[in-house]
Amino acid sequence: MGALSVWVKASRPKTLPAALAPVAVGTCLAAGPANTFKPLVLIATIIGALFIQIGTNLSNDYEDARRGADTEDRLGPVRVTAGGLVPPKYVLYATWIAFGIAALAGVYLVIEAGWQLILIGAASIVAGVLYTGGPRPYGYVGLGEVFVFLFFGVVAVTGSYFVQTTVFAWEAVAVSIPVGLLACSLLMVNNIRDIDTDRRAGKKTLAVRLGREKMRTVFSATILLAFVLVPIVWLATGLTAWMNLALVAIPLWPPLARTVRERTDGAALNKALGESARLELVFCVLLSIGLLLA
Repeated sequence: MGALSVWVKASRPKTLPAALAPVAVGTCLAAGPANTFKPLVLIATIIGALFIQIGTNLSNDYEDARRGADTEDRLGPVRVTAGGLVPPKYVLYATWIAFGIAALAGVYLVIEAGWQLILIGAASIVAGVLYTGGPRPYGYVGLGEVFVFLFFGVVAVTGSYFVQTTVFAWEAVAVSIPVGLLACSLLMVNNIRDIDTDRRAGKKTLAVRLGREKMRTVFSATILLAFVLVPIVWLATGLTAWMNLALVAIPLWPPLARTVRERTDGAALNKALGESARLELVFCVLLSIGLLLA
């Protein structure tokens, strides 16, 4: 493999919509109902979000290989550290370069929006590192979905809204909940696929704790709940009815749920991971368009 393709693989591009989607929702909530839009702030927010996600993915690649969670018999794509494609120290260097780029974008956002962004950015980077790193990584004790919900849902949407408006609004928190649930679905597919190798490595993900069948049910219910919450959030917040445009993405849910329920092979579940990312992206694009029509 060429050097560029190796690093693209290491960045895990199928997961990047989870970084971009909440930024779109938070920004459009500001541009629509709040009538505030700062294009340079949006660019910096996208850079920060993308490189926090990439840094998290690289850190996960490095730490899972070090802890023995990524083995030759895993069903997912080959990881660059465990697969010997890149020496571990270079993956570690790349991790901190990615977080460094995110921090540079954050400096501009702090100047534009205020010191609160230091706390948000620092917490996001620390959460990315401690997912599989540190003395007690939370991804190894079944808390991965909690942190994904918080940082790729609540924090990402409300933070993207804040940098545009310099205001924290409960409407942004409400809108972030279905976004966070769909972000969790990506991690759930990943952990359902890797349940056997994770169990052997002592990685007690929520899927390992609940078992494959229960986790499949939780996965489907999580996506369904995200859709159910859209009209509830609309009624509770008084935001534009156009936000219900996100419900148009519902047809993407049944075939995805069926694949995760019926298949155990890596090829099908790797495809399901991409389809989960697509579902979140389509949902958030439609939600964003609806918010802009306010």
